[in-house]
Amino acid sequence: MPKYMLDTNMCIYLMKNQPESVARRFADCIVGDVVMSAITFAELEYGVAVSRDPERERANLDALAEMILIAPFNREAARSYGPLRKASRERRQDHLDKLIAAHAVALCVTLVTNDLRHFQGYPGLRIENWLDR
Repeated sequence: MPKYMLDTNMCIYLMKNQPESVARRFADCIVGDVVMSAITFAELEYGVAVSRDPERERANLDALAEMILIAPFNREAARSYGPLRKASRERRQDHLDKLIAAHAVALCVTLVTNDLRHFQGYPGLRIENWLDR
């Protein structure tokens, strides 16, 4: 059962192997503790598509996807999205962030992000920043 879901920025840090604190924290986890949302994976795929060096970034993303399970955005995640978006409809936050937050809530995992303020105040969402450790 996973414990953590990595936000897009944490996945990018791991692909670049910096900052060291994130890589160290990830290394402390056991296989299966960490997942990424299919929404995050889609964002990373966009990053590969617009990269100056798509071949290098494809290899980096493929290597990351070998280490971290990609959690499908399923019915439970979709059901979590409705109430979460309703509770935060006054916020002009990126809807992809809301989808990622809903996915973490549905899986009962802690979302690991460097953008804490983007994710604060979502009902039922636990957040953590591995840069702070």
